[in-house]
Amino acid sequence: MTKEKSGKNVRELTLDILYEILEEGAFSHVVLSQALSKYQYFEKSDRAFITRVTVGTLEYLIQIDFVLDQFSKTKTEKMKPLIRTLLRMSVYQILYMDRIPDSAVCNEAVKLAEKRRFQGLKGFVNGVLRTISREKENLTFSDDSIAFSMPSWILSLWKETYDQSVIRKMLTWFLSEKPMMVRLNTSLAKKEDIIKSLKDQEVLVKESPFLDTVLWLEGFDHIESLLAFQKGWLQVQDLSSCLVGLAANPQEGDVVLDVCGAPGGKALHIADLLKGTGHVQVRDVSEQKVNLINENIDRSGFSNLTAQVWDALVLDEAFLEKADIVLADLPCSGLGILGKKPDIKQKMKPEALASLAKLQREILSVVWQYVKPGGILIYSTCTIDKQENEENMTWFLEQFPFQPVDIQGRLGEKLNCETMKEGYLQLLPGLYPCDGFFLSVMQRVS
Repeated sequence: MTKEKSGKNVRELTLDILYEILEEGAFSHVVLSQALSKYQYFEKSDRAFITRVTVGTLEYLIQIDFVLDQFSKTKTEKMKPLIRTLLRMSVYQILYMDRIPDSAVCNEAVKLAEKRRFQGLKGFVNGVLRTISREKENLTFSDDSIAFSMPSWILSLWKETYDQSVIRKMLTWFLSEKPMMVRLNTSLAKKEDIIKSLKDQEVLVKESPFLDTVLWLEGFDHIESLLAFQKGWLQVQDLSSCLVGLAANPQEGDVVLDVCGAPGGKALHIADLLKGTGHVQVRDVSEQKVNLINENIDRSGFSNLTAQVWDALVLDEAFLEKADIVLADLPCSGLGILGKKPDIKQKMKPEALASLAKLQREILSVVWQYVKPGGILIYSTCTIDKQENEENMTWFLEQFPFQPVDIQGRLGEKLNCETMKEGYLQLLPGLYPCDGFFLSVMQRVS
């Protein structure tokens, strides 16, 4: 197993990553991305181990803590933070990684406890893990919250809206392994040339059954190593997010404003659809987020796209009624992307939903003014919470001079649902092969 110069092996690095996320409150996608970027020289198998154990531990955290609390006299909440993290990642390996012998997991955990100056707890770590290893075949989880490792308050929220069979499909989807999804910038290269480039680098490529510009990729180490990515021919983007550009239906020469756009996927898509015409301005609230957008712009080379630091709550007098299309993909609870960012399950609290819905309304109350009469506003979120979605859309249509736009036929032949006549679509993960996502299209009438 690879070691870095400081002498840390892959398991210790994974421990540090998880500690930063679970004990210091860092965002999983940020910490993991930074670590994988820093340690690109690690073996592919080691990088895969880091990803799998980090993501898996976060995905199954509720279940893991339930198991630990069954077999440890010291409950998880009372444990030393580093030992708690070490046990959590070790239990994940014992329960869900068959290729690693349980004895190896136990031995490595004991070594790490000793290395991190917890010699006095070596016996505790060893005893708990070996007991779980012996008893793992007898474990049963009758409660969906534990079986699917989902906070009970989220399950209660969904039961108010969705049937149990639908909830089960979503829960199963969130915990399933999924390939990376990418969208092709077909104004920069032909689809067949992009696929050939990927296959030449031995990437496993599968085409989406819903959109012909979306691919699923597997079998590669990191996306930055792919020539097609380096040339800007593809953008990491979920199928659901790609629907925004199609729903917008941009016309040659359109002026488009994306008010909360980092890392820029939707804006890049519209720039691609405009084929070099018009102009897309994409904004976000911080320099850091705009830097991410600019990285993607530089890689793609689109000349009809610029980025700017701007707080969406602040009215830009210079942009009043200038936009043919405004994209408002706003901050939300993220309950539709728990399969990609499982730490949301720990970070999000029920009281936050109302404040997020209020923030969304405050932003919408500002940004609608950028839409020309006759132009459109797209409101979207990556959640499946009605308070943030349908209820906010209804509120907006009651407050401002807009009407819903029938979007039937805009999103491809295979994606159709009754609500599209009323200008909106709620995608549920597991029912569709994508993130949970909401989008609504509304036209300014005066």
